Amino acid sequence: MQRDVLVVYGTRPEAIKLAPVVRALRDDPGLRPVVAVTGQHREMLDQVNGLFGIEPDVDLDLMRHGASVSAITRAVLESLEQVLEERRPEAVVVQGDTTSAFAASYAAFLAGCRVVHVEAGLRTGDLRSPFPEEANRRLTSVLADLHLAPTPAARDNLLAEGVDPRTVLVTGNTVIDALHWVVEQPVPFSDPALARLDDARDLVLVTTHRRESWGGPMRQAMEGLREVAEAHPELDLVLPMHRNPVVRDAVEQTLGSLPNVVLTEPLAYAEFAHVMRRARLVVTDSGGVQEEAPGLAKPVLVLRDTTERPEGVHAGVVRLVGTDRARVVEEVERLLRDPAAYAAMAQAVNPYGDGQAAPRCVGALRALLGLGPMPDPFDAGAQQQSLAAGAR
Repeated sequence: MQRDVLVVYGTRPEAIKLAPVVRALRDDPGLRPVVAVTGQHREMLDQVNGLFGIEPDVDLDLMRHGASVSAITRAVLESLEQVLEERRPEAVVVQGDTTSAFAASYAAFLAGCRVVHVEAGLRTGDLRSPFPEEANRRLTSVLADLHLAPTPAARDNLLAEGVDPRTVLVTGNTVIDALHWVVEQPVPFSDPALARLDDARDLVLVTTHRRESWGGPMRQAMEGLREVAEAHPELDLVLPMHRNPVVRDAVEQTLGSLPNVVLTEPLAYAEFAHVMRRARLVVTDSGGVQEEAPGLAKPVLVLRDTTERPEGVHAGVVRLVGTDRARVVEEVERLLRDPAAYAAMAQAVNPYGDGQAAPRCVGALRALLGLGPMPDPFDAGAQQQSLAAGAR
Protein backbone atom coordinates (compact mmCIF):
# COMPACT_ATOMS: atom_id res chain seq x y z
CA MET A 1 0.00 0.00 0.00
CA GLN A 2 1.31 3.45 -0.92
CA ARG A 3 1.62 6.09 1.78
CA ASP A 4 0.43 9.63 1.01
CA VAL A 5 2.93 12.48 1.34
CA LEU A 6 1.47 15.99 1.17
CA VAL A 7 3.75 18.41 -0.72
CA VAL A 8 2.78 22.06 -0.14
CA TYR A 9 4.01 25.09 -2.08
CA GLY A 10 2.73 28.40 -3.41
CA THR A 11 5.48 30.39 -5.11
CA ARG A 12 7.50 29.79 -8.26
CA PRO A 13 10.80 29.13 -6.43
CA GLU A 14 9.10 26.56 -4.22
CA ALA A 15 7.53 24.87 -7.24
CA ILE A 16 10.87 24.67 -9.06
CA LYS A 17 12.69 23.20 -6.07
CA LEU A 18 9.93 20.75 -5.14
CA ALA A 19 9.13 19.56 -8.67
CA PRO A 20 12.09 17.13 -8.69
CA VAL A 21 10.95 15.81 -5.30
CA VAL A 22 7.41 15.25 -6.59
CA ARG A 23 8.79 13.41 -9.61
CA ALA A 24 11.03 11.26 -7.39
CA LEU A 25 8.09 10.47 -5.11
CA ARG A 26 6.10 9.35 -8.14
CA ASP A 27 8.86 6.87 -8.95
CA ASP A 28 8.83 5.37 -5.46
CA PRO A 29 6.62 2.27 -5.19
CA GLY A 30 5.79 2.87 -1.54
CA LEU A 31 4.98 6.58 -1.58
CA ARG A 32 2.40 8.74 -3.33
CA PRO A 33 2.74 12.53 -3.61
CA VAL A 34 -0.35 14.63 -2.93
CA VAL A 35 0.38 18.13 -4.24
CA ALA A 36 -1.33 21.11 -2.59
CA VAL A 37 -0.68 24.58 -4.00
CA THR A 38 -1.48 27.73 -2.07
CA GLY A 39 -1.20 29.91 -5.17
CA GLN A 40 0.70 33.08 -4.23
CA HIS A 41 2.37 33.22 -7.67
CA ARG A 42 -0.61 31.98 -9.67
CA GLU A 43 0.52 32.47 -13.27
CA MET A 44 4.18 31.60 -12.68
CA LEU A 45 3.19 28.66 -10.48
CA ASP A 46 1.00 27.20 -13.22
CA GLN A 47 3.86 27.57 -15.71
CA VAL A 48 6.24 25.54 -13.55
CA ASN A 49 3.67 22.85 -12.81
CA GLY A 50 2.95 22.52 -16.51
CA LEU A 51 6.64 22.36 -17.39
CA PHE A 52 7.24 19.45 -15.00
CA GLY A 53 3.95 17.70 -15.74
CA ILE A 54 2.49 18.26 -12.27
CA GLU A 55 -1.27 18.52 -11.82
CA PRO A 56 -2.04 19.69 -8.25
CA ASP A 57 -4.37 17.46 -6.26
CA VAL A 58 -5.47 20.39 -4.09
CA ASP A 59 -5.59 24.03 -5.18
CA LEU A 60 -6.21 26.31 -2.20
CA ASP A 61 -6.21 29.40 -4.49
CA LEU A 62 -5.22 31.81 -1.71
CA MET A 63 -3.72 34.56 -3.86
CA ARG A 64 -5.23 37.93 -3.01
CA HIS A 65 -3.79 41.16 -4.39
CA GLY A 66 -2.02 43.11 -1.67
CA ALA A 67 -2.52 40.44 0.99
CA SER A 68 -0.30 40.93 4.04
CA VAL A 69 2.05 38.28 5.39
CA SER A 70 -0.23 37.75 8.36
CA ALA A 71 -3.25 37.33 6.07
CA ILE A 72 -1.41 34.71 3.98
CA THR A 73 -0.35 32.87 7.13
CA ARG A 74 -3.89 32.81 8.45
CA ALA A 75 -5.32 31.63 5.12
CA VAL A 76 -2.82 28.77 4.76
CA LEU A 77 -3.43 27.60 8.33
CA GLU A 78 -7.20 27.60 7.94
CA SER A 79 -7.20 25.95 4.51
CA LEU A 80 -4.70 23.23 5.33
CA GLU A 81 -6.47 22.25 8.51
CA GLN A 82 -9.30 20.75 6.43
CA VAL A 83 -6.91 19.18 3.88
CA LEU A 84 -4.91 17.46 6.61
CA GLU A 85 -8.07 16.16 8.24
CA GLU A 86 -9.34 14.73 4.95
CA ARG A 87 -6.09 13.36 3.53
CA ARG A 88 -4.29 12.27 6.73
CA PRO A 89 -0.86 12.12 5.06
CA GLU A 90 2.13 10.33 6.57
CA ALA A 91 4.19 13.51 6.25
CA VAL A 92 4.05 17.09 4.96
CA VAL A 93 6.91 18.35 2.77
CA VAL A 94 7.69 22.08 2.60
CA GLN A 95 10.56 23.98 1.05
CA GLY A 96 12.70 26.89 2.08
CA ASP A 97 11.66 30.11 3.72
CA THR A 98 8.30 31.27 2.40
CA THR A 99 5.31 32.19 4.50
CA SER A 100 3.45 29.22 3.01
CA ALA A 101 6.27 26.88 4.13
CA PHE A 102 6.13 28.11 7.71
CA ALA A 103 2.33 28.14 7.85
CA ALA A 104 2.06 24.66 6.32
CA SER A 105 4.61 23.37 8.82
CA TYR A 106 2.65 24.82 11.69
CA ALA A 107 -0.62 23.40 10.36
CA ALA A 108 1.01 19.96 10.07
CA PHE A 109 2.42 20.26 13.59
CA LEU A 110 -0.98 21.14 15.00
CA ALA A 111 -2.46 18.13 13.18
CA GLY A 112 0.17 15.78 14.63
CA CYS A 113 1.74 15.17 11.21
CA ARG A 114 5.47 14.84 10.55
CA VAL A 115 7.15 17.79 8.85
CA VAL A 116 9.90 17.43 6.22
CA HIS A 117 11.83 20.62 5.47
CA VAL A 118 13.61 20.74 2.10
CA GLU A 119 16.43 23.31 1.93
CA ALA A 120 16.71 23.50 5.70
CA GLY A 121 19.37 25.32 7.68
CA LEU A 122 20.00 28.48 5.67
CA ARG A 123 20.82 31.42 7.96
CA THR A 124 22.01 35.03 7.63
CA GLY A 125 22.34 35.60 11.37
CA ASP A 126 19.95 38.58 11.21
CA LEU A 127 16.36 37.70 12.04
CA ARG A 128 15.07 40.67 10.04
CA SER A 129 17.18 40.24 6.90
CA PRO A 130 15.87 39.03 4.59
CA PHE A 131 12.39 39.82 5.94
CA PRO A 132 10.34 37.76 6.66
CA GLU A 133 12.25 34.83 5.12
CA GLU A 134 14.85 34.48 7.87
CA ALA A 135 12.16 34.16 10.54
CA ASN A 136 10.14 31.77 8.37
CA ARG A 137 13.05 29.38 7.90
CA ARG A 138 14.00 29.42 11.58
CA LEU A 139 10.44 28.80 12.71
CA THR A 140 10.06 25.95 10.22
CA SER A 141 13.21 24.33 11.62
CA VAL A 142 11.68 24.31 15.10
CA LEU A 143 8.68 22.39 13.77
CA ALA A 144 10.43 19.97 11.39
CA ASP A 145 10.99 16.26 12.04
CA LEU A 146 13.37 15.84 9.09
CA HIS A 147 15.82 18.52 7.97
CA LEU A 148 17.10 18.18 4.39
CA ALA A 149 20.05 20.56 4.33
CA PRO A 150 21.41 21.54 0.90
CA THR A 151 25.00 21.94 2.09
CA PRO A 152 27.28 21.03 5.01
CA ALA A 153 27.20 24.65 6.18
CA ALA A 154 23.40 24.54 6.38
CA ARG A 155 23.67 21.28 8.33
CA ASP A 156 26.14 22.90 10.72
CA ASN A 157 23.73 25.79 11.33
CA LEU A 158 21.07 23.31 12.39
CA LEU A 159 23.40 21.36 14.65
CA ALA A 160 24.55 24.59 16.29
CA GLU A 161 20.89 25.29 17.13
CA GLY A 162 20.56 21.92 18.85
CA VAL A 163 18.82 19.94 16.11
CA ASP A 164 19.24 16.17 16.51
CA PRO A 165 21.92 15.14 13.96
CA ARG A 166 19.99 11.93 13.27
CA THR A 167 17.24 14.05 11.70
CA VAL A 168 19.56 15.97 9.33
CA LEU A 169 20.81 14.93 5.89
CA VAL A 170 22.90 16.95 3.43
CA THR A 171 21.20 16.38 0.08
CA GLY A 172 22.51 19.07 -2.24
CA ASN A 173 19.97 21.52 -3.56
CA THR A 174 17.04 20.26 -5.61
CA VAL A 175 17.18 23.38 -7.79
CA ILE A 176 20.23 21.86 -9.50
CA ASP A 177 18.18 18.74 -10.30
CA ALA A 178 15.49 20.97 -11.82
CA LEU A 179 17.97 23.09 -13.76
CA HIS A 180 19.82 20.15 -15.29
CA TRP A 181 16.53 18.73 -16.54
CA VAL A 182 15.10 21.99 -17.88
CA VAL A 183 18.08 23.19 -19.90
CA GLU A 184 17.94 19.96 -21.89
CA GLN A 185 14.36 20.68 -23.01
CA PRO A 186 13.74 22.70 -26.21
CA VAL A 187 12.22 26.04 -25.22
CA PRO A 188 11.13 28.84 -27.57
CA PHE A 189 11.26 32.42 -26.28
CA SER A 190 7.88 34.11 -25.96
CA ASP A 191 9.39 37.61 -25.98
CA PRO A 192 10.52 38.55 -29.52
CA ALA A 193 13.33 40.69 -28.08
CA LEU A 194 14.92 37.58 -26.57
CA ALA A 195 14.47 35.59 -29.75
CA ARG A 196 16.36 38.32 -31.66
CA LEU A 197 19.42 38.32 -29.39
CA ASP A 198 22.64 37.59 -31.23
CA ASP A 199 24.36 34.47 -29.87
CA ALA A 200 27.71 35.97 -30.86
CA ARG A 201 27.33 38.85 -28.40
CA ASP A 202 28.10 38.54 -24.68
CA LEU A 203 25.07 38.69 -22.42
CA VAL A 204 24.74 39.74 -18.77
CA LEU A 205 21.62 38.51 -16.98
CA VAL A 206 20.29 40.73 -14.17
CA THR A 207 17.52 40.18 -11.62
CA THR A 208 16.51 42.44 -8.76
CA HIS A 209 13.57 42.49 -6.38
CA ARG A 210 14.72 42.45 -2.72
CA ARG A 211 12.58 44.59 -0.44
CA GLU A 212 15.58 45.75 1.60
CA SER A 213 17.04 47.32 -1.58
CA TRP A 214 13.95 49.31 -2.57
CA GLY A 215 14.59 53.00 -3.14
CA GLY A 216 18.10 54.41 -3.12
CA PRO A 217 20.11 51.16 -2.97
CA MET A 218 18.33 49.63 -5.96
CA ARG A 219 18.68 52.81 -8.00
CA GLN A 220 22.40 52.92 -7.17
CA ALA A 221 22.85 49.38 -8.43
CA MET A 222 20.87 50.07 -11.59
CA GLU A 223 22.94 53.21 -12.25
CA GLY A 224 26.06 51.07 -12.01
CA LEU A 225 24.66 48.67 -14.58
CA ARG A 226 23.72 51.59 -16.80
CA GLU A 227 27.35 52.74 -16.72
CA VAL A 228 28.49 49.25 -17.72
CA ALA A 229 25.96 49.01 -20.56
CA GLU A 230 26.98 52.44 -21.91
CA ALA A 231 30.66 51.49 -21.77
CA HIS A 232 30.08 48.20 -23.60
CA PRO A 233 27.78 48.66 -26.61
CA GLU A 234 28.93 45.19 -27.77
CA LEU A 235 27.26 43.69 -24.69
CA ASP A 236 23.58 42.84 -24.18
CA LEU A 237 22.07 43.20 -20.73
CA VAL A 238 18.83 41.27 -20.09
CA LEU A 239 16.66 42.07 -17.07
CA PRO A 240 13.33 40.29 -16.48
CA MET A 241 11.41 42.82 -14.38
CA HIS A 242 9.65 41.97 -11.14
CA ARG A 243 5.96 42.88 -11.18
CA ASN A 244 6.22 45.14 -8.12
CA PRO A 245 5.87 48.77 -9.31
CA VAL A 246 8.60 49.99 -6.91
CA VAL A 247 11.08 47.68 -8.61
CA ARG A 248 9.85 48.38 -12.13
CA ASP A 249 10.12 52.14 -11.68
CA ALA A 250 13.73 51.89 -10.54
CA VAL A 251 14.64 49.62 -13.44
CA GLU A 252 12.73 51.36 -16.24
CA GLN A 253 13.75 54.90 -15.30
CA THR A 254 17.43 53.97 -15.10
CA LEU A 255 17.89 51.40 -17.87
CA GLY A 256 14.85 51.66 -20.13
CA SER A 257 16.34 53.99 -22.75
CA LEU A 258 19.50 52.02 -23.56
CA PRO A 259 19.56 50.16 -26.90
CA ASN A 260 21.57 47.19 -25.57
CA VAL A 261 19.34 46.64 -22.52
CA VAL A 262 16.41 44.25 -22.90
CA LEU A 263 13.74 44.65 -20.23
CA THR A 264 11.19 41.84 -20.24
CA GLU A 265 8.21 40.74 -18.24
CA PRO A 266 8.92 37.95 -15.72
CA LEU A 267 10.10 34.91 -17.67
CA ALA A 268 8.76 31.41 -17.42
CA TYR A 269 11.27 29.26 -15.57
CA ALA A 270 12.39 27.33 -18.64
CA GLU A 271 12.99 30.54 -20.60
CA PHE A 272 14.89 32.04 -17.68
CA ALA A 273 17.08 28.93 -17.42
CA HIS A 274 17.93 29.13 -21.12
CA VAL A 275 18.81 32.83 -20.87
CA MET A 276 21.02 31.99 -17.91
CA ARG A 277 22.76 29.28 -19.91
CA ARG A 278 23.45 31.89 -22.64
CA ALA A 279 24.76 34.50 -20.18
CA ARG A 280 28.43 35.24 -19.60
CA LEU A 281 27.73 36.28 -16.02
CA VAL A 282 24.80 36.94 -13.70
CA VAL A 283 24.09 39.96 -11.47
CA THR A 284 21.31 39.33 -8.96
CA ASP A 285 19.89 39.77 -5.48
CA SER A 286 17.97 36.49 -5.69
CA GLY A 287 18.81 33.64 -3.35
CA GLY A 288 17.82 30.92 -5.79
CA VAL A 289 19.85 32.33 -8.67
CA GLN A 290 22.96 32.22 -6.46
CA GLU A 291 22.56 28.43 -6.49
CA GLU A 292 21.41 27.94 -10.07
CA ALA A 293 23.92 29.98 -12.03
CA PRO A 294 27.02 28.17 -10.67
CA GLY A 295 25.35 24.94 -11.80
CA LEU A 296 25.81 26.29 -15.35
CA ALA A 297 29.35 27.59 -14.64
CA LYS A 298 28.23 31.24 -14.56
CA PRO A 299 29.94 33.69 -12.15
CA VAL A 300 27.44 35.43 -9.87
CA LEU A 301 27.68 38.96 -8.49
CA VAL A 302 25.17 39.45 -5.67
CA LEU A 303 23.59 42.87 -5.09
CA ARG A 304 23.44 42.32 -1.34
CA ASP A 305 25.72 42.78 1.67
CA THR A 306 24.77 39.47 3.30
CA THR A 307 23.70 36.07 2.06
CA GLU A 308 22.17 33.00 3.65
CA ARG A 309 24.11 30.99 1.06
CA PRO A 310 27.76 31.60 2.03
CA GLU A 311 28.92 28.34 0.46
CA GLY A 312 29.04 29.96 -2.97
CA VAL A 313 31.15 32.82 -1.63
CA HIS A 314 33.56 30.40 0.05
CA ALA A 315 33.77 28.25 -3.09
CA GLY A 316 34.53 31.30 -5.23
CA VAL A 317 31.50 31.02 -7.53
CA VAL A 318 29.63 33.94 -5.92
CA ARG A 319 30.79 37.39 -4.85
CA LEU A 320 28.87 39.83 -2.64
CA VAL A 321 29.11 43.32 -4.15
CA GLY A 322 26.31 45.28 -2.45
CA THR A 323 24.45 48.04 -4.26
CA ASP A 324 26.98 50.87 -4.38
CA ARG A 325 27.20 52.15 -7.97
CA ALA A 326 30.99 52.28 -8.15
CA ARG A 327 31.41 48.82 -6.62
CA VAL A 328 28.91 47.30 -9.05
CA VAL A 329 30.77 48.83 -12.00
CA GLU A 330 34.15 47.69 -10.67
CA GLU A 331 33.09 44.08 -10.14
CA VAL A 332 31.28 43.67 -13.46
CA GLU A 333 34.17 45.26 -15.34
CA ARG A 334 36.64 42.95 -13.61
CA LEU A 335 34.82 39.87 -14.92
CA LEU A 336 34.40 41.34 -18.39
CA ARG A 337 38.04 42.40 -18.78
CA ASP A 338 40.08 39.93 -16.70
CA PRO A 339 40.05 36.37 -18.12
CA ALA A 340 41.82 34.95 -15.07
CA ALA A 341 39.30 36.46 -12.65
CA TYR A 342 36.46 35.16 -14.80
CA ALA A 343 37.90 31.65 -15.05
CA ALA A 344 38.48 31.48 -11.30
CA MET A 345 34.74 31.89 -10.71
CA ALA A 346 33.39 30.02 -13.74
CA GLN A 347 35.53 26.92 -13.25
CA ALA A 348 35.05 26.46 -9.49
CA VAL A 349 33.00 23.47 -8.32
CA ASN A 350 29.38 24.28 -7.52
CA PRO A 351 28.89 23.57 -3.79
CA TYR A 352 25.12 23.44 -4.10
CA GLY A 353 24.55 20.05 -5.67
CA ASP A 354 25.17 17.35 -8.22
CA GLY A 355 21.67 16.86 -9.62
CA GLN A 356 20.81 13.95 -7.31
CA ALA A 357 19.27 15.86 -4.40
CA ALA A 358 15.68 14.74 -5.00
CA PRO A 359 16.44 10.99 -4.74
CA ARG A 360 18.32 11.70 -1.50
CA CYS A 361 15.30 13.64 -0.17
CA VAL A 362 12.96 10.75 -0.92
CA GLY A 363 15.40 8.27 0.57
CA ALA A 364 15.54 10.31 3.79
CA LEU A 365 11.75 10.49 3.85
CA ARG A 366 11.59 6.71 3.51
CA ALA A 367 13.97 6.45 6.48
CA LEU A 368 11.74 8.78 8.51
CA LEU A 369 8.78 6.51 7.80
CA GLY A 370 10.72 3.36 8.64
CA LEU A 371 10.88 2.12 5.04
CA GLY A 372 14.64 2.01 4.59
CA PRO A 373 18.05 3.32 5.70
CA MET A 374 19.14 6.95 5.56
CA PRO A 375 20.97 7.56 2.25
CA ASP A 376 24.55 8.81 2.03
CA PRO A 377 24.88 12.61 2.08
CA PHE A 378 25.92 14.85 -0.78
CA ASP A 379 29.67 15.53 -0.60
CA ALA A 380 30.95 18.48 -2.63
CA GLY A 381 34.51 17.50 -1.68
CA ALA A 382 34.08 14.13 -3.31
CA GLN A 383 32.69 15.88 -6.39
CA GLN A 384 35.83 18.07 -6.51
CA GLN A 385 38.09 15.00 -6.23
CA SER A 386 36.16 13.23 -8.99
CA LEU A 387 36.49 16.20 -11.33
CA ALA A 388 40.18 16.53 -10.54
CA ALA A 389 40.73 12.85 -11.25
CA GLY A 390 38.88 13.14 -14.55
CA ALA A 391 41.06 16.07 -15.57
CA ARG A 392 44.28 14.08 -15.10
